[in-house]
Amino acid sequence: QVQLVESGGGLVQAGGSVRLSCAASGHTFSNYYMGWFRQAPGKEREFVVARNWRGTTTIYRNSVKGRFTISVDNAKNTVYLQMDSLKPEDTAVYYCAASISPSDSSPKEYDYWGQGTQVIVTS
Repeated sequence: QVQLVESGGGLVQAGGSVRLSCAASGHTFSNYYMGWFRQAPGKEREFVVARNWRGTTTIYRNSVKGRFTISVDNAKNTVYLQMDSLKPEDTAVYYCAASISPSDSSPKEYDYWGQGTQVIVTS
């Protein structure tokens, strides 16, 4: 069974850091693009960052550049999102996703999704 399982979310104060994990199983994603998306209450799901598995192509949302970092541990089949200098505006449920060949950064381009993990950033 194909699964993407996120973990690592929680409550953090503004300026703090959190590392999210996305454990992949039941499939090989070496030929896929891996992405992180987020959804705040009452808002549409939005793109955060994506990269191909090798990391030769990586695209960040402008508002997270210099603060967030995506990485992959091939041996553990795990994708990470390191989030530093967190702001209250980063509060959302964060989702891991995978796409064989996304045309753009729309959530509709991604085929596999995790269940999400909540990050709350307080002032």
